[in-house]
Amino acid sequence: MIDIALLRAQPELVRENIKKKFQEQKLPLVDEALVLDARRRALQTEGDSLRASRNALSKQIGLLMREKKVEEANAVKAQVNADAERLAAVEKETEEVEAKLKAIMMRIPNIVSKDTPVGKDDSENVERQRFLEPKVPGFEVPYHLDILEKLSGIDIDSARRTSGQGFYYLTGDIARLHSAVLTYARDFMINKGFTYCIPPFMIRSDVVTGVMSFEEMDGMMYKIEGEDLYLIGTSEHSMIGRFMNTTLEEKQLPITLTSYSPCFRKEKGAHGIEERGIYRIHQFEKQEMIVICKPEESEMWYDRMWNYTVELFVSMGIPVRTLECCTGDLADLKYRSVDVEAWSPRQKKYFEVGSCSNLTDAQARRLGIRYKGEEGSKFAHTLNNTVVAPPRMLIALLENHLRADGSVNIPEVLRPYMGGKTEITPKK
Repeated sequence: MIDIALLRAQPELVRENIKKKFQEQKLPLVDEALVLDARRRALQTEGDSLRASRNALSKQIGLLMREKKVEEANAVKAQVNADAERLAAVEKETEEVEAKLKAIMMRIPNIVSKDTPVGKDDSENVERQRFLEPKVPGFEVPYHLDILEKLSGIDIDSARRTSGQGFYYLTGDIARLHSAVLTYARDFMINKGFTYCIPPFMIRSDVVTGVMSFEEMDGMMYKIEGEDLYLIGTSEHSMIGRFMNTTLEEKQLPITLTSYSPCFRKEKGAHGIEERGIYRIHQFEKQEMIVICKPEESEMWYDRMWNYTVELFVSMGIPVRTLECCTGDLADLKYRSVDVEAWSPRQKKYFEVGSCSNLTDAQARRLGIRYKGEEGSKFAHTLNNTVVAPPRMLIALLENHLRADGSVNIPEVLRPYMGGKTEITPKK
């Protein structure tokens, strides 16, 4: 949510930003917000005047009563009562106007970075850097489900019977590899100075509407029937929500946390064969990182965070590249975002395995996350980034470390978490 003072002072900047995001249907929101803001300020001025008048008249009534001027005192009392009725009406209207204004402001997208390329969708994201040379082996790389099945590492048929489409059982060494990746990622981030945390896996609606746009919520979140609770789509939701309506001390910043959680997503829509299997699923696990910092530090943390993800993948011998997300691919709360994509030898292209976002103060405004320093109270900046999400990581790892005989080399950094195993071989 942007600052109303910014919209008031530079409405054309806000309109131009909406156009950059190809959301012209939201342009009328700017004028609606300005009208409501003007009305709110007029009501506040009237309310303040009525309160000041009430205090002055109350003192006048006391003086008149001491002077036994009962008739005049009663006339002033009548005025006080009339003002009280008007004040009640003003306060009620103020509350209604503020609610309408907040609802509109929450739909106006955050101002994007000047470094964000203008584009309609993810097809216009811009490649920035590549890390490790992508390779295609001299043998055909099977579909990842075939690799997993030959390694006796997955059971999708049983999961369909128990849970439906979009679920799976991982078994044996593959299940162990899945856990090894998460544990390695946890330790990797702890060694970077982040504090490890396991958050609640359900959050209330006020947290949900604070951490994401309404469109995202509808497309992602599972609601618990009969409860004001939603299953988290990523631990970032509950991690940032932890600081809702909190004023931190400046010396506490930056707050750097890394968190483990299962994640639950609707994943609406149909996808191609390469996005079936374990690429797009309703339940998965993830290691995440978040940062809450001062405004002048958020861009530094943004670069540092996505670099951590790149470093993690490179340490496991997986080629990756970074893409700067274009304006049309940014969620409304995001100032800028970079996707990390891993190389797929099977598809001979990269696919998304993580995303790093700087939300500046837009998310903090919705959640009420402030910090207090010598210059007073300010909204903090919030950032989030995927360390690793093993289902997609498993695809990248299996394809890039597959051998011609069907066995899979275990990257050296993961071997301590696999009991010293160096490979996973097909079961005969």
